[in-house]
Amino acid sequence: MKILITGIAGFIGSHVAEHLHDQGHEVIGIDNFSDYYPVDLKNKNAATLKAKGITILQADLRETTSIQQLPEAVHYIFHFAAQPGIAATSTFEDYLTNNVIATQNLLSYALQLDALKLFVNIGTSSIYGLNATFPETEAPKPASHYGVTKLAAEQLVLHNSRLNKLKACSLRLYSVYGSRERPDKLFTKLLDCALNHKTFPLFQGSLSHLRSFTHVSDIVQGIVSVIGKEEVCNGEIFNIGTEAEYTTQQGVDAVEKLLQTTIQFENLPPRSGDQQRTKANIDKARKLLNYNPTVTLEEGVAEQLAWFREL
Repeated sequence: MKILITGIAGFIGSHVAEHLHDQGHEVIGIDNFSDYYPVDLKNKNAATLKAKGITILQADLRETTSIQQLPEAVHYIFHFAAQPGIAATSTFEDYLTNNVIATQNLLSYALQLDALKLFVNIGTSSIYGLNATFPETEAPKPASHYGVTKLAAEQLVLHNSRLNKLKACSLRLYSVYGSRERPDKLFTKLLDCALNHKTFPLFQGSLSHLRSFTHVSDIVQGIVSVIGKEEVCNGEIFNIGTEAEYTTQQGVDAVEKLLQTTIQFENLPPRSGDQQRTKANIDKARKLLNYNPTVTLEEGVAEQLAWFREL
């Protein structure tokens, strides 16, 4: 199969690209190499993929001219490209253009593909709002510009499915961690602070937040499980994550135990839009996609530590 991956140089997109290539698929990717976080990290991911023979286009989906560079025939699209997180440095326009306009441009391209089997939108548990513990039938209540615009992108994709213009689904991912995780995310930041004697910026109340910390390898398995299941997946939303639930404090404890150290905190005011609880309800994914995450928090943090040390 010929597969297009947007945001291919990013954390999860690069892992999915590598997995699909190793499974024998022809993978082509696009990434705008945004400076939201250090570009050299994306360049490292891209170099790993290019060494395997994966083609990567440097272009911006917000620009219609970039769409013209995409291949004329692909069988699957996995759409990761987005403005992530709830950083104060990101404007509403950043979220709107990267998450909504870019998705609409990509859909315009997808609708011209005769061979397309499935458009897979990569969503987020942030769509649910401050508490993400629900089945896919729950009404979304996003509490951040990120969540609002990712919901809009998801609906842009699914409305084309409802109109029978293409087959599409959306996967809502939960608290992903592991090798190649962004430097602004929890475990990469914890490992950096622990190993380099830095203080960790702790938002008030966040130690008690509950998360479905899901290792990236379990996320990859959930994402690629849609291949060959176009009829089952068409028009559907799936939660992808682990049912295991941990506090942020337990995440800190796992890093401290692994490194036999104590992390020092810098206390900061609460962060607006931060989720209080995520717990993946994966009954639907387990039933229809045979999805079954298995990596424990201790195993996952150890894998990420090995990567971080090499980095």
